[in-house]
Amino acid sequence: MDGTADVDNALPRSMRLEPNYPNPFNSGTVIRFSLVSAAQVELSLYNVAGQRVRSLVRGSKGQGIHEVRWDGRDESGRNLSSGVYFCRLSTGSDVQSRKLLLLR
Repeated sequence: MDGTADVDNALPRSMRLEPNYPNPFNSGTVIRFSLVSAAQVELSLYNVAGQRVRSLVRGSKGQGIHEVRWDGRDESGRNLSSGVYFCRLSTGSDVQSRKLLLLR
């Protein structure tokens, strides 16, 4: 399981990466995104140097609104340091990014 949850049955009109909440965050944050139709999705987090620190979702997702929780850890389970990170949602044809602020 990749940790995403279907939120409701609302049908979105466009792909959208919502602002995470809370932001800034300490122990965890929720990232919500919507898809117009089923798609191959990649939702990853990057540091300010552009290095991927964590992949949260990679695979097929259905139409609708989805959310995933990030605990501020990297791919190996280590706590990341305070700072700015970027969340990037890609469906192949569309890409959106958001800035997140982690405060330890």
